[in-house]
Amino acid sequence: MRITTAALAAAIALAIGACARTPAPDASAAATAAPADYYGTLEPFAANAVYFVVTDRFVNGDTSNDQRTQGGKHRTFNIPLPPCDGVAGNIGYLGGDFKGIADNLDYIRGMGFTSVWITPIVDNPDEAFTGGGKPGCGTILTDQGKSGYHGYWGVDFYKLDEHLPSPGLDFKGLADAMHAKDMKLVLDIVGNHGSPAWGMPKPQPKFGQIFDKDGKLIADHQNLPPQKLDPAHNPLQRFYNTTGPVDGATGSIFDGNLAQLADFDAANPAVLDYLAGAYEQWIDQGADAFRIDTIAWMPDAFWQQFTTRIRAKHPGFFMFGEAFDYDAAKIATHTLPGHGETSVLDFPMKQAMDEVFGRKDAGYERLAPSLFLQGGPYANPYDLATFYDNHDMPRMDASDEGFIDAHNWLFTARGIPVVYYGSEMGFMRGRAEHGGNRNYFGVEGIAAAQRSPIHAALSRIANARVQSPALQRGVQVNIELKGDRAAFYRVYQHDGKHQIALVLLNKGDAPQRFGIASMLQAGNWRSALDGSAIDVAANGRLEADVPAHGVQVYLLDAAVTEPSLQAALATAMGDASRPR
Repeated sequence: MRITTAALAAAIALAIGACARTPAPDASAAATAAPADYYGTLEPFAANAVYFVVTDRFVNGDTSNDQRTQGGKHRTFNIPLPPCDGVAGNIGYLGGDFKGIADNLDYIRGMGFTSVWITPIVDNPDEAFTGGGKPGCGTILTDQGKSGYHGYWGVDFYKLDEHLPSPGLDFKGLADAMHAKDMKLVLDIVGNHGSPAWGMPKPQPKFGQIFDKDGKLIADHQNLPPQKLDPAHNPLQRFYNTTGPVDGATGSIFDGNLAQLADFDAANPAVLDYLAGAYEQWIDQGADAFRIDTIAWMPDAFWQQFTTRIRAKHPGFFMFGEAFDYDAAKIATHTLPGHGETSVLDFPMKQAMDEVFGRKDAGYERLAPSLFLQGGPYANPYDLATFYDNHDMPRMDASDEGFIDAHNWLFTARGIPVVYYGSEMGFMRGRAEHGGNRNYFGVEGIAAAQRSPIHAALSRIANARVQSPALQRGVQVNIELKGDRAAFYRVYQHDGKHQIALVLLNKGDAPQRFGIASMLQAGNWRSALDGSAIDVAANGRLEADVPAHGVQVYLLDAAVTEPSLQAALATAMGDASRPR
């Protein structure tokens, strides 16, 4: 091909022009590079805050399902105990039901909760238990005379307990009611035991038995202690373990049978098939997440099979387990690959919160070791369900101010907040199970709660979290945790969303002045709580007063550009979660 002088000159000119219009490679990369990702978790459920109710004790919305004559001489309704320090507990059904929850969803949602955890819904025995020890003020795991009002004594895991539904409002109806208000339903499930199974003077209907989805009896403890079961020769006993009762002198609570409950044999594939099939049914009817009772009582291999099966049909389905242990390394095992890969209730943080916000009045520094923001044992600490008490332990013993301070921390620090019903007014504070912990709340309780300063402060901070992706799922970088003061950042920058939250907490009895300069980015910081705004110049300082037992959250809706904050976030991101 012949190239003329004129053509060559034109080609050179065109090349020079193209070079002039094309940025250098480094400049181009810098111009198009996406902002770095900063987040604590991408788990969708972490955006929620959870209100936990013992369904029977919340609100009786329909008296027609109370079953007040059920059980005959072993009646199940309204069984009060002798008072403990002037307050009587109750071990019978008291009427709370699905309608009581559905009728009060606006109350729950109004406080800033976007999900409700309810106790198990499966069929329980129809009499009070005649075995076991007598419950008293200082006792636990003593079930004589108790009914299955709590739902944890399942006998037919495919069948809804008759105390809960109303005409036109079954479990699916409750789920639909929640979903209509953009709320999620967390179902409490049990995987390791059924009802009390032995120690009765004579066998009682349903106790120690399991029925399949067609109502057929498939397992029966036959009122025998575990050591006397003969699963090799009796097909009805193959569902159960043969390990004897816990030996309190030589073993832990995980070493044997507890409270005469029918312990399931995790090695029997029929157990997994039964439970997974039953709980898949409830997901199909609207359950959005599971809380797994007594997860530590079944081997990790069982839970890995269970969760794998659930997620095969429902990818990403969120579950958190109850491993009642204050050792983070032990409970974290359940979060790891091959061990179930669930979240867990954050017992180490619960222990710390009780000391900081309860009567001990420890300083904020007590909370720091329980955060495990970097290098911790959990798959991801931001996915943990954080709480300070529940139905299985004494309620937190704190002043009104202590509850307010606890909620200010719970709804701003890492984790998914869980609050037990009635805590919005300090209901039955300090009370154990048989001394009022699970007492009936009712519409009277709801009315009283709305007059409480605890309720007002809780609603304020919880609703601020509803509106803030940084508080929900942002990575946490601490500035100060000491004495009555706490200051930290929560930062979320992902998929086009960016928000920096600066949290200031004061649990003291006097106002505190905060002056924040550390890692502070310039910009217009607006309060998530009162609408005020503070302009911060480059290398500036944010000055703010936080009232006694108060909180302030300042938000900057901008990408992170402050180099010192970028460095801290990169470190926090790099070592917050374990690889899966």
